[in-house]
Amino acid sequence: MSLSTAAKIARRELRGGISGFRVFLACLALGVAAIAAVGSVRTGIEAGLAQEGAVLLGGDAEMSFTYRYADDAERAWMEAQAETISEVVDFRSMAVVGEGDGEERALTQVKGVDDAWPIYGTAGLAPDMPLDQALAVEGGLPGGVMERVLAERLGLDTGDVFRLGTQEFRLAAILEREPDDAGDGFGLGPRTLVRTEALANSTLLEPGTLFETHYRLAFPEGTDIEAAKTEARRLFRDSGMRWRDSRNGAPGVAAFVDRLGAFLVLVGLAGLAVGGVGVSAAVRAYLDGKREVIAVLKTLGADSRTIFAAYLMQIGALSILGIALGLMLGGLVPLIFAPVIEARLPVPASFGIYPGPLAEAALYGALTALIFTLWPLARTEEVRAASLFRDAVSGRWRLPRPAFLVVTALLVALLVGAAAWFSGVPELAFYSAAGVAGSLLLLVLAATGIRRLSRRLARARALRGRTALRLALGAVGGPGGEATSVVLSLGLGLTVLAAVGQIDSNLRGAIARDLPEVAPSYFVVDIQPDQLDGFLERVEGDPGVTRVETAPMLRGIITRINGQPAREAVGDHWVLRGDRGVTYSARPTEQTTVTAGEWWPEDYTGPNQVSFAAEEAEEMGLQLGDAITVNILGRDIDAEITSFREVDFSTAGIGFVMSMNPAALAGAPHSHIATIYAAPEAEAAILRDLARSYPNITAIRVRDAIDRVTEVLAGIAAAITYGAAATLVTGVIVLIGAAAAGERMRVFESAVLKTVGAARGQILGYFAIRSALLGAAAGIVAIFCGGLSGWAVTTFVMETDYAFEPVSALLIVTGGVLATLLAGLAFAWRPLAARPARVLRARE
Repeated sequence: MSLSTAAKIARRELRGGISGFRVFLACLALGVAAIAAVGSVRTGIEAGLAQEGAVLLGGDAEMSFTYRYADDAERAWMEAQAETISEVVDFRSMAVVGEGDGEERALTQVKGVDDAWPIYGTAGLAPDMPLDQALAVEGGLPGGVMERVLAERLGLDTGDVFRLGTQEFRLAAILEREPDDAGDGFGLGPRTLVRTEALANSTLLEPGTLFETHYRLAFPEGTDIEAAKTEARRLFRDSGMRWRDSRNGAPGVAAFVDRLGAFLVLVGLAGLAVGGVGVSAAVRAYLDGKREVIAVLKTLGADSRTIFAAYLMQIGALSILGIALGLMLGGLVPLIFAPVIEARLPVPASFGIYPGPLAEAALYGALTALIFTLWPLARTEEVRAASLFRDAVSGRWRLPRPAFLVVTALLVALLVGAAAWFSGVPELAFYSAAGVAGSLLLLVLAATGIRRLSRRLARARALRGRTALRLALGAVGGPGGEATSVVLSLGLGLTVLAAVGQIDSNLRGAIARDLPEVAPSYFVVDIQPDQLDGFLERVEGDPGVTRVETAPMLRGIITRINGQPAREAVGDHWVLRGDRGVTYSARPTEQTTVTAGEWWPEDYTGPNQVSFAAEEAEEMGLQLGDAITVNILGRDIDAEITSFREVDFSTAGIGFVMSMNPAALAGAPHSHIATIYAAPEAEAAILRDLARSYPNITAIRVRDAIDRVTEVLAGIAAAITYGAAATLVTGVIVLIGAAAAGERMRVFESAVLKTVGAARGQILGYFAIRSALLGAAAGIVAIFCGGLSGWAVTTFVMETDYAFEPVSALLIVTGGVLATLLAGLAFAWRPLAARPARVLRARE
């Protein structure tokens, strides 16, 4: 083999231009661009989070506590370390306007701040004014600010009065920008901002009520944050203290962006796989047009390896061009649309040209190009010159020799491994790769089955007299047809869309199905022990209430298991991330099912015992007899696990990971929670009466909370749909390429049909039916593959029942038919206009 000779052949071939490689370049560029754009946006958001970490967090570091304030030792440590300390109290409550029957109320997330807040950044108010002025006391009423959506919901204008608990506030301004809102996490209600000292008489911060305190610290310049974190955790590890710092000011947002970005990159890889089908088809079509050239080269003495190297160099050069175009597009799109993207983001972003995501996209593009071009190129090495001429009419398809199969397998493994490494979610990457590979295999099998079925139907007696339909079926089933490329390219794009549609509809359907049957109307918190009897008297006596459940409520952090730090003992389970609900009960409730062990006696006063949620205990590897340490309000409580019980957290009812014997929590300040199951027409009156009698309690309407979660999920579904749409666009380009590549053959078919007496309308009908059949086949296969993927995600990831959604399926089939029909008709006019004599003479 002579590489210099191969290079000369490649260079001279490339002088002819890239007319046969437009689809190749478009598919490769679009796939690379999609991955590069997603990666650049994700990196830009991560860069913004890193640059503005202190502002998003509200300080250089934050120490948080559940349902308590920092004690003297904790405050002393903070004062010794920090130049400035800001104390923030965060909780949910009801904002109330008016009196009597004219009362209006809405759930709000209240933030009580001190004079030092915010340490970094500024709060944006409308009208513009200093925060101190907005929160100052005027006319005997402390000031407060709230988000516009909450003010509009309550019909409030600046200067109007609203209540939190028993304390009245004056709405001084609208809160338009909260500097540390991204670091506060997900809230069920819009924000209301007041001074903490103004809440002293509100009855909202009584012992045992549900609130959190956050202490934001501003360190002197040069402070070693990691050392401070290590010391704080060493000193206060068992006090329930949680630490965050400016290196990751909004960990929830960062994790969400990282996971969503990784998933979208995997969706982009599916699009690149669709593009790979187009790449393979384009290379195959190009080489089919070069049969005579290859035959001549072999006749003149060129060996197979030289010819293979020559065309590999050509494809490699064009791949570099396609990847470069994709990187340019993927890098520029985030910059061009930066203002639009930033306006929709809850966090700052710093968009720019980042080498990391571009290099990742280039790697994916190069591997995809290699994987999908090796097999077509292998034909130039394996087949002799005479066979090349015969193969032009035989249309036979063969596997390449084993060496190419091994190299292809290694390249696929490298691509999947790179996706697993870069995404940071290896399991998702492997499942996605398996899903794409499985879909491709099913689509190939389906294409083969469609071709065989079409051949049989074309010969069926029932279709005699339907010339256009028989011709279309014969063309779909004939050798060298476009069935495989159309079903693969369009089918995979439609499969991704079908899967997204099925998952989204099942998610919404699960909420719609389950909510009326199992979910309570209200979830009520902060019921003080002396209010419980009156609360139950009101709700249980209401004919519209079908069921009421109550339980004492505390929150605790599991710090140790069998004497070891909890995370070291059982790993990073979700139960150990933050505080968890703890209750106590002398005997099991009617809804409790003990799966192992025994409940303590009603009058039990011995060593502390705890009943643990069975499923979570199994995941953590806990056994009966294990000892756990739970920190509640800064106090360590040791208990032995004596039973496991079923806990269903999916019903939106009361569910606790841990339930202890009453004596274990004796004397601990706490409140009660309740769930109210009521008819919809009774809900408003219940809320009104409870708010009047007990201003301190907070009633969370479960339907509203689920709607808020659904909004977030809808945004995720929209982002995934956009990624799937990019895959579909690539599939349509491949489809157009297949239609364009078949135009020459359709010119010949049209000439023959005209010669035997067919009219233009009949020929056009034949072309249209053939295209529609292929589109319908691709759509039907996509429904099957997408439905299978939707079932897997719904069943194993969402862990809910799956129901096939027919509307989106019908749209998928319709879209497939329209796409192929339009592409086919777009390339039908030249064949229809061709003169038979000229075409047939050219074939002589």
